[in-house]
Amino acid sequence: MHPAGVTWQHTTATAHLRSNKDSDVKIKDLIGQHDGPFYSLEYFPPKNPEMWPKFFANVGRLMALNPVFCSVTYGAGGGTQDNTFEITRRFKQDLDLEPMPHLTCVGATKDKIRGFVSQLRDIGVDNVLALRGDAPADAGFSWDDGEFRHASDLVEFVNAEFPEMCVGVAGYPTAHPESASFAEDLHWTKAKIDAGSDFIVCQLLFDVREYFHFVAQLRAMGVTSPVLPGILPIQSLESVRRILSLCGANIPGRFYLQLEEADAKGGAAAVKELGTKFAADMIRRLVDGGVPGVHLYTLNQAETCLRIAEMAGPLR
Repeated sequence: MHPAGVTWQHTTATAHLRSNKDSDVKIKDLIGQHDGPFYSLEYFPPKNPEMWPKFFANVGRLMALNPVFCSVTYGAGGGTQDNTFEITRRFKQDLDLEPMPHLTCVGATKDKIRGFVSQLRDIGVDNVLALRGDAPADAGFSWDDGEFRHASDLVEFVNAEFPEMCVGVAGYPTAHPESASFAEDLHWTKAKIDAGSDFIVCQLLFDVREYFHFVAQLRAMGVTSPVLPGILPIQSLESVRRILSLCGANIPGRFYLQLEEADAKGGAAAVKELGTKFAADMIRRLVDGGVPGVHLYTLNQAETCLRIAEMAGPLR
């Protein structure tokens, strides 16, 4: 039994599907072949090399969740590209985890993207997540100046240059903060699918109704691709406020008031405990509603994610 109460499952069918490292492994196929809902995980590369041992220790602990894939973030303008590549390589070649490195439009050129994806192909990686990314705070920045303006541009380019790659994209159940309307946001989500992407990973959410409404709208538009909800472990009230300001996600008013009350009475520890229980309840409701899988934004925190999974119970 895992110290946090999660049983080790890395010998199940998913690991078997990934066992041949020399064969193409596409996430869209892993999703389609998986028997029931699953976890996928997101990690960000630590910038300080001294933190890498702790990082990989947490990755090792979270293998208990038997993730179908692990996404690896990529700094704006490729600022952490080398770290993203090295973590991706270790996931694939050393840990038998299926990695999905991010690609972003910010600062990207066709040559840079071509070179990075070629490196991924050389180490046997068949999956990427295509994102527009956030505009830098630099004065005078304009999306019109770059070779890629939208995530759909990245999807089209990767499909044209590397047709063997599997490409995921982001989805926004509450609409992207820069979208003029929900209808416009749905239009751009469908545009990414029409450009050739294979599945959707949702921005973090705190209301399961938003996820199911988002999926229903996409299905009505003819989008049949898998859509994975994103769940974020809450660390503190301050972190919640910062994340909400950055990504534009919504949070139910009642839950936010509960977080404020918990913070007033017990500080960050009480907020974290309440957030852990809330995330576990969300996962249970999502699974009961028929989601294909749950994407955990781990924040590189093994203990919290394992507690959430233990409280949520088996994904069956």
